[in-house]
Amino acid sequence: MSSQQSVVGGAATNRRVLIGSLSGSAIEWFDFFLYATAAALIFDKQFFPSDDPVISLLLSYLSLSLTFFIRPFGGVVFSHIGDRIGRKKTLVITLSLMGASTVAIGLLPTYAQVGVLAPVLLIACRVIQGLAIGGEWGGALLLAYEYAPKNRRGFFGSVPQTGVTIGMLLSTIAFALVSMLPADAFESWGWRLPFIASLILVFVGLWIRKGLDETPAFREAKETGNVAKLPIKDTLRDHWRSVLVAVGAKVVETAPFYIFATFVVSYATGTLQMEQATVLNAVSVGAFVSTLSILLMGSLSDRFGRPGVFLVGSLLIALFAAPFFMLLDLRVDWAVYAAVVISLGVVWPPVTATLGTLMSEIFSTRVRYTGVTLGYQIGAALAGGTAPLLATWLLSRFDGAWGPIASYLVVLAVISIAAVSVSGRVVRGETAAIAAREAREAREGEGAAA
Repeated sequence: MSSQQSVVGGAATNRRVLIGSLSGSAIEWFDFFLYATAAALIFDKQFFPSDDPVISLLLSYLSLSLTFFIRPFGGVVFSHIGDRIGRKKTLVITLSLMGASTVAIGLLPTYAQVGVLAPVLLIACRVIQGLAIGGEWGGALLLAYEYAPKNRRGFFGSVPQTGVTIGMLLSTIAFALVSMLPADAFESWGWRLPFIASLILVFVGLWIRKGLDETPAFREAKETGNVAKLPIKDTLRDHWRSVLVAVGAKVVETAPFYIFATFVVSYATGTLQMEQATVLNAVSVGAFVSTLSILLMGSLSDRFGRPGVFLVGSLLIALFAAPFFMLLDLRVDWAVYAAVVISLGVVWPPVTATLGTLMSEIFSTRVRYTGVTLGYQIGAALAGGTAPLLATWLLSRFDGAWGPIASYLVVLAVISIAAVSVSGRVVRGETAAIAAREAREAREGEGAAA
């Protein structure tokens, strides 16, 4: 069901594909993480001011998390386009939407200037970002996966995943640079610069993607007429169990990431009173190490299999949940670097490097965009943007104790381990069910014709 019957291009074509997949993915995640970083550092003051700083931060994180529930809707809309019209056209639309909404955020008035209209406009822009990223990930992944040689699908599938860490690295560096401005300048206009400057990156990404062809797998499906008329219907009818597996696999990839990369900023600078520059620099180093580790883990999955590498990573996340906070609580620079670099650069990469390819291999070409997008975005909605919000609430509820947060990460790891452990059985069962249904429909068609 998941085999890719296509002729893969040569080395030059593959390089163009990987650059196109990675560049657009990195730019979109750069735009996306600008908001996440700003939510931890500045939006609570500029758009959600209140007498209680915790309430302001919670509202800021709420604006971050709400859009994760928009991402599945964006995924449904754009995956429909991707499975009906093509991967390439969909990616141009999503990148354009993301760029426009990000620049708009950089131009918004603040609460002090226009009152409640400011957070309303901010959330509207964030909703558009959520719709765009909901469709981007699946397209960028499949652009790489459906061009990949059969024995290198793990590596090719890991390349667009590095767009997440590259985007985070660029956004963190951007905010680290503007944070060097005097405090008054940063709070009044400095934080806007990275959002507005992203327009340049968007034009570069669109130019790179313009020269790409449609994927071989989709071209073949279109030539043979094997294109779903209503992909969401076919996905939920034939692959609903695989969607659940994908959702289960996603939760251990997304929540720990937002704890390790986003929540850590507010926790270390707020609760622990660490220097903001130290934490941001630690996240930058962690993102850089993670980018290299993801590529390595993708290559290893071609040798040892996707499920095995994924399960090792899930186990490492569960084991490191408590040590992560223990290191931070030492309140020294080297411990902050150790906590962030180990979490982002060692324990998380085996999961994220294999997640996309693992998801792609459990769906057929005709509904693959829809299947992987549904699983990914529903999982992100359940455990992604809610993670910093939930962690902030738990920290407040339990008087600064991080134990409940670590326990939450362990529970998610157990869920993902269980989901991936049964994935092979689920795929075999769905393949048999589809074959039986098609045979039955063929007999009924023959009977009607007679």
